[in-house]
Amino acid sequence: MKNIILASSSPRRIEMLEKYKLDPLVVKLPIEEKVSLTERPEQIVMSLAFEKAFLVSNKYNSDEIIIGADTIVVQNQKILGKPKDEGDAFNILKNLNGKEHQVLTGICVIRANSREKVVDYETTTVKFRHMSEDKILRYVKTGEPMDKAGAYAIQGYGQILVDEIHGSYTNVIGLPIEKLDDILEKYFNISIL
Repeated sequence: MKNIILASSSPRRIEMLEKYKLDPLVVKLPIEEKVSLTERPEQIVMSLAFEKAFLVSNKYNSDEIIIGADTIVVQNQKILGKPKDEGDAFNILKNLNGKEHQVLTGICVIRANSREKVVDYETTTVKFRHMSEDKILRYVKTGEPMDKAGAYAIQGYGQILVDEIHGSYTNVIGLPIEKLDDILEKYFNISIL
């Protein structure tokens, strides 16, 4: 298998790639995640995924495959970032309570030392259950929401918050593995499975 480089240090993305025996080299370069209010959410995630993958690809020249991804949570066209503190996490989750929102992940795959690149995105709609403020507060107290876009982790305790999901489950975790498989197979002749 070709050398796979993940332009992210997300434990969830690393775990997903390792599950499929891709065993990525993890390289994360600091980027300033700029969000323009004039861009649509899908443009933002694709741009950030491309920037991550492109910066890392400049450090390699032996046909390595670089994967960049970026995930955001959107409700009513408003991007919900990572909470600043427990109070912010509580407010984000209270606002999502009983409602739908979208999770978007931009994905970029680049072959180092070439012009080959594919940039795409995936959208999943998630609907939260109606929960008491006490239940939301108990979830916040687990600490899990603190470094998560939208203040929850569907693969963790946060799955108790979710009533319905329409689309890719792995997208909500942070890497739409089905889309990645399609891109790698169609454009880079790499089969995950």
